[in-house]
Amino acid sequence: MKFALRLRLSLMMLLEYFIWGAWYVTLGTWLATGLRFSGQQIGLAAGTTAVGAIIAPFFVGLVADRLFHTQRILALLHLAGGVLLYAASLQTSFVAFYVIVLAYCLCFMPTLALTNSLAFRQIESPQEQFGSIRVLGSSGWILAGILIGTLRLEATAVPMRIAAVVSVVMGLYCLSLPDTPPLARAAKVGIESIFPKEALDLLRERSMLIFALASFLICIPLQFYYAFTNLFLNQAGVANAAGKMTGGQISELLCMLLIPWFFRRLGVKYMLAAGMLAWVMRYVFFAYGNVETAMWMLWTGILLHGICYDFFFVTGQIYIDRKAPVELRASAQGIITFITYGLGMFVGSWLSGAVVNHYTLTIPQGNLTYDWRSIWLFSAAASAGVLLLFLFTFSDKRADAATPVAAESTLEIQQ
Repeated sequence: MKFALRLRLSLMMLLEYFIWGAWYVTLGTWLATGLRFSGQQIGLAAGTTAVGAIIAPFFVGLVADRLFHTQRILALLHLAGGVLLYAASLQTSFVAFYVIVLAYCLCFMPTLALTNSLAFRQIESPQEQFGSIRVLGSSGWILAGILIGTLRLEATAVPMRIAAVVSVVMGLYCLSLPDTPPLARAAKVGIESIFPKEALDLLRERSMLIFALASFLICIPLQFYYAFTNLFLNQAGVANAAGKMTGGQISELLCMLLIPWFFRRLGVKYMLAAGMLAWVMRYVFFAYGNVETAMWMLWTGILLHGICYDFFFVTGQIYIDRKAPVELRASAQGIITFITYGLGMFVGSWLSGAVVNHYTLTIPQGNLTYDWRSIWLFSAAASAGVLLLFLFTFSDKRADAATPVAAESTLEIQQ
C-alpha cells in the first residue's frame, strides 16, 4: 500500500474517533453541571448512541452498501452531523436536546462501519494493513480527551462544539477520499441481506446462545461507565478527569498485544470471564476510591478498561469468527454488535439513568451530587451476576481447544 493512501485513511480514522471522543466522554458532566439534567435524562441522552447502533446495520446494509458511493454518504452524514451537534450544544431543555442528539447519532453511528468498509475496500491486505490504520482512531479518541481535559472544558458545551467543527472538517475531507462505489447495486434488498437466517440459526447452539445472552447482559452495567464516569471523577475532585480517562484507551491498546498470549493459556471461556471479572473489580475500585487516600483505586478502575473491553469483546469476536462459517462471519459479527452496542447499551442507558436518579443527593447550595458508592456497588453486583451466570452455564471445549489463529486478524478491527 502506498504511503499516501495509508496517510489518508489514517487521518480519516483519527478524525472519526476524535469526534466521538470529544463530545461523548464528558456529556454527562455538562448535562449534570451545566444544564442540571436528572440522572435519568443523562442516561437517556447517553443511550442515543445505542439507538444509532440499532439502526446502523439496516442503514449500512440497505442504503449505503447498495445505493451510494461510500465517501459521499460519509461526507453527507458528517456534514449533517456537524450542524446537529452544534444545534444540540445550544439547547437548554431536555426534550429538544434529546431529539437533536438522537438525530445526530442516527447520522454518526453508521459512519463507524462505513469508515471501516471504505478502508477495507482500498487496501490490498486488510489482515496485515488495517490494524496500523485503525490504531489512529484510538489515537484520535485519546487526543480529544487530553485536549478537553487540559483546557478544563468538561462541564461546558464547548466539547460538543469542537466535535461539531471537526465533524464538518471530516465531511469535507471525506469528499477527497478514494472513490468507493457500491458493490451490490443489483442485489435484492431485504432484512435477510443484513441478518441472514443462517447466521441467526447459529444462536440455536447452546454455547452461542449463552454467549449472546451474556454479551447483552454485560453491556447493561457497561453503560454506567460510559455515561457517568467523567461526572463521577469530576465530583470526586479528580483534576483533568477527561485526560486521565484516556488511560483506558491506552491500556486497551496494550492489552490487545497480550490477547494472543493469554488466549493460548486461558481459552475462550476464561478469557471472557476475566473480562467480566475486570468489570466487577473496576466498579468496586470506583466505589471505594478517593483522591485523598485511594487515588490508586480510581486509576486502577480506569486502567482496567483494557481488560474489560479487550478480554471480553475482542475475545468474543475471535470466538464468533471460529464458530461461524466463513460466508456468515460478517453477518454473525453484525448480529452480536446489534445485541451488545445496540440492545444491551440501550437497556443500560435506561437502567443506569434510573439508578443514578435514585441515588441523587442535593447539597445545601442546590447543586446535585450522587451516592456514588451505592451506584458503583450496584454496577459491580450486576456485573458479578452476569459473570456467575456465564461461568456456570457456558461451555465450548471445541473453541477452547482450537489454536488462536484468528486472534491476530480480529485484533486489527477494534476500537
